[in-house]
Amino acid sequence: MGERVRRNEDARLLTGRALFVDDVRLEGLLHVAFLRSQHAHARLSSVDASAARNRPGVVAVYTAADLGDYWRPGPLLVPPPPIAGLVFNPCTQVPLAKDKLRHVGEPIAMVVAESRYLAEDALDDIVVEADPLPAVVDLEAALAPGAPRVHDQLPSNLAAHAVQRKGDYGRAKARAHAVIKRRFRYDRGASAAIENRAVAARWDPSAEELTVWDTTQAPIPIRNGLAQLLGLLESQVRVVAPFVGGGFGPKIMMFYPEEVLVPWAAIRLGRPVKWTEDRQENFFATTQERGQIHDAELAVTKDGKILGVHDVFLHDTGAYDPYGLTVPINSQCTLLGPYDIPSYESEFTAVFTNKPIVTPVRGAGRQHGVFVIERLLDFAAKELGIDRAEIRRKNLLRPDQFPFNNEILFQDSAPLTYDSGDYEPALDEALNAIDYRRFVHEEQPRLRAAGRHVGIGVVCYVEGTGIGPYEGARVTVEPSGRVRLATGVGTQGQGHFTVFAQIVVDVLGVDVTQVHVSTGDTREFHWGTGTFASRGAVVAGSACHAAAVRVRDKILALASRELGAAPGDLVLDGGRVHRRGDPEGGIALGALALKANPLRGAVRPGAEPGLEATAYFGPDRGSTANGVHAMVVEVDPETAQVEIKRYVVVHDCGRVINPMIVEGQIHGGVAHGIGNAFYEQLAYDDEGQLLNASFMDYLLPTATDVPNVETRHRETPSPLNPMGVKGVGEAGAIPTGALFAQAVEDALADTGVEICEIPLSPNRLYELMSAARSPSPHRGEGDGG
Repeated sequence: MGERVRRNEDARLLTGRALFVDDVRLEGLLHVAFLRSQHAHARLSSVDASAARNRPGVVAVYTAADLGDYWRPGPLLVPPPPIAGLVFNPCTQVPLAKDKLRHVGEPIAMVVAESRYLAEDALDDIVVEADPLPAVVDLEAALAPGAPRVHDQLPSNLAAHAVQRKGDYGRAKARAHAVIKRRFRYDRGASAAIENRAVAARWDPSAEELTVWDTTQAPIPIRNGLAQLLGLLESQVRVVAPFVGGGFGPKIMMFYPEEVLVPWAAIRLGRPVKWTEDRQENFFATTQERGQIHDAELAVTKDGKILGVHDVFLHDTGAYDPYGLTVPINSQCTLLGPYDIPSYESEFTAVFTNKPIVTPVRGAGRQHGVFVIERLLDFAAKELGIDRAEIRRKNLLRPDQFPFNNEILFQDSAPLTYDSGDYEPALDEALNAIDYRRFVHEEQPRLRAAGRHVGIGVVCYVEGTGIGPYEGARVTVEPSGRVRLATGVGTQGQGHFTVFAQIVVDVLGVDVTQVHVSTGDTREFHWGTGTFASRGAVVAGSACHAAAVRVRDKILALASRELGAAPGDLVLDGGRVHRRGDPEGGIALGALALKANPLRGAVRPGAEPGLEATAYFGPDRGSTANGVHAMVVEVDPETAQVEIKRYVVVHDCGRVINPMIVEGQIHGGVAHGIGNAFYEQLAYDDEGQLLNASFMDYLLPTATDVPNVETRHRETPSPLNPMGVKGVGEAGAIPTGALFAQAVEDALADTGVEICEIPLSPNRLYELMSAARSPSPHRGEGDGG
């Protein structure tokens, strides 16, 4: 551990040998296309599929009426934590729409045909009668009296209401030298994974076994749910999540309509069935994130010490809320950041709208909280005449305050408690790396005098990672001497095959190339939860470590008898176990594995055959990673184009297993965050129609837009797991919006522009600059630009 081991999965990926779901080719394979709603909100009167059923090559067409008892709302995936006074109205998605359409892209009918071309053609044969209804798009209008209701059984579009508080904000505000108030907007974006979702299924009537290939981040829960829905034993359902081209959160969603319909059709038709989402479908059928409006205020002393924060926000949950309140609770909790905030009151209202479902996307609501607190600190620093970095330093938690209980509930239903951290040295390292003081006092004045608009930004953040409930792993030493490792989590490019192997190598002393890792196949490992919330290395990795330790104990016990030496005198090294000081002697692990599984004789009482062990790990609570991002930008005031000149990340994810893979995760997150900050925004009109549902119109950052990311590692081990690790998968994306806003605003300081919204775009930034040059007389304190 700690070494820059090259990813052992890359050979398969780079040579085209990696299996993705769309690569699945089966004899007699049928293909699926879905007819989707063109209305954001409508009464569904009838669906006539008779002409489609008569088209040559069409095998079946299904509507909600054809599903019988199989038609039922999906499960509530994540029940909300027990917040006092919580109001929560669960409304989950359905396989095919019946009676009402609630967002553009909601599936109405499923066509199964001999080819995807025939299935797509048959969609035009289906006649749908629907009476359009006024769409619910704007968050504030959705809560107005008399607003159209997304769900008629509810009295309004309120999906949830929650208040969490600690301390006494009213008293804090009364004592404050200044109260900084702003309204912040953080709009919607898509995850835009390189591989869209896909599902393939085959029913084997002889074995009475269903095999499903799915681009899911949670193969074991998918298996469990499908078995229950289809009336099968869990042992009759095998779910394989092969290589997945990016997950980012939406692929943890359960259950998408396609995931429940494709396996059902495969059983019903007795032929394998496959569906692959196309890119336009992805903009409507895959979950999204990031729509919130915050009215926030910060109470501070004259010297910049935080006394309290008050935040009231609206959260767009889309047409359904199967993922509970994970995203807004993450926003609520992450707003506290790495700071000592004695009084905090946060109230959110989740709102149903006629838009696609909102579930976590890389960061999962944490971006919003970081954006609010970091922007408030920027405005406070400006008003008080304090340096931006110093106001942050003044409020950072000290090492002697850990573990630090924030006294509000996190998404795992436990109080938000930071396990460990050392924040000020990380801030100093980032400031030194970006050369902050020289830039502010020398470089920036010189460039501004030359007419250039350059700015610098620095923001701090924390990330709750490594939540439970648990993961498991099985480690086996084969007679060949190779080690086999199986775990239930799926992989979407995080480097699991390498990192998990490194963990085992650290315990068993074999070469990393001798460890074969299997992930995401329910036949290989039966218990687990999934890959989400930056938990793979923390939870599954700890299970791999625990299983390897048990195998090591078995190796030492057996070798002690074979070599006549005490276990404490034995060493595991180079695939052998030998006496200390005698590396040429001893016995190979493969030979020892053969002895552990004799064909004759008896296994000793109390012992187990083989060099194999299974272990599970479940943390009491999540571990808290943290970091500091800094950037230098230049803005062209004529075109509002922004060029990122430098980008520095100082990150602390506890003990680093593989620095190269950690850096890759951070770099990818930064790219994602830059997209969220300046390029990616889903634009809806008043009728709930998405106006930019293609990569022609929905902008993504390219290689020329993403700078070289200078990365520094700090290690504050977590006390919550045996390896001391914390998660890192979302860290690069979380603070980028706040950082971008601060740096761009600094570059445009002469214009007086305030940035209180993300994402921007050159066009929107130009509008803000123009508004700042000629401010409206009606602009109020809370408008924020």
